Amino acid sequence: MEKNRICLWYDKQAEEAARFYARTFPDSSVEKIIHAPGDCPDGSQGDVLVVEFTVLGIPCTGMNGGPHFKQTEAFSFQISTEDQAETDRYWNAIVDNDGQTSECGWCKDKWGLSWQITPRILMDALREGGPAAKRAFDAMMTMKKIDVGKIEAAVRGTPD
Repeated sequence: MEKNRICLWYDKQAEEAARFYARTFPDSSVEKIIHAPGDCPDGSQGDVLVVEFTVLGIPCTGMNGGPHFKQTEAFSFQISTEDQAETDRYWNAIVDNDGQTSECGWCKDKWGLSWQITPRILMDALREGGPAAKRAFDAMMTMKKIDVGKIEAAVRGTPD
């Protein structure tokens, strides 16, 4: 087992979530389902307790801990995309699976986990700084799902 894994708290849907992530993102899989060896406060012996999975190469643990804690935007996966088709594919997969849209490339899956679907051109512009970064940032601030063409136009300083 890795020295460090991301542990995500779910009510009782860790396996469902892990299987969705494995179907949606490349280099993702479900490795191990661990069942409760005995009764626990929010489950019974034999229930799925822990799911070990990978999302885009990142090792994760999904824990079915009950309704006590909820996901917040304080944690999110930031997925770097190459073009509009990839941006659309991931955004739509999450939102169309009972997820929610948010602002500036953020969306939330049906289990409450936040995702930033972020085209590489946007992050490259922000890293570079200067007027192009400001234009790209200002364009992003008007969007829910990122429109790659509008970000490219903003970086160039031309109307879309």
